[in-house]
Amino acid sequence: MLRRRAPGAGDPLGPAHVDRVRAVLSLGGVPYADLQDGVQQIRLRLLERAARGQEPPADLGAWSAVVASNLAADWHRGRGRQDRVAARLAALDPPGGATEGGQEARLLALAVAAGLDGLPGPQRQALVLRFYADLSVPQIASELGIPQGTVKSRLYAAARTMRERLAPLHADGVV
Repeated sequence: MLRRRAPGAGDPLGPAHVDRVRAVLSLGGVPYADLQDGVQQIRLRLLERAARGQEPPADLGAWSAVVASNLAADWHRGRGRQDRVAARLAALDPPGGATEGGQEARLLALAVAAGLDGLPGPQRQALVLRFYADLSVPQIASELGIPQGTVKSRLYAAARTMRERLAPLHADGVV
């Protein structure tokens, strides 16, 4: 007799982890239509670890955020930057043109997206993991296998670059 599992039963990722993974993928430039594929790839990697007899990650949230960040970086390298910015602009403009927060919020969101696209991969990854996945510097260092000082320097450089790129919006009163 075949037993059916309840939806979500045996899922190695809980709903909170799925939400975090989707956020990291989205902020890394992965289009909405591909987010579920990214979540599935992370589930597959967890199952592959189990099949090889490896222990589950000590901090599943941090591990899944880093893997999602790496997937986003892979996707990012494979696509044209201008195509992504155009898609984000279209996604920010809902049908009817009514945007919550008005034109200023739309400009800021587009500027942040373009700024993230322009960052070098390691800086973008550190910034997304720190401020969007809410990982601490030690967690990022541990998951990426790099020194904490390297994480800090990447965050500093990324923040400085983003500040420079957003300065014109600040001068115009948008930020």
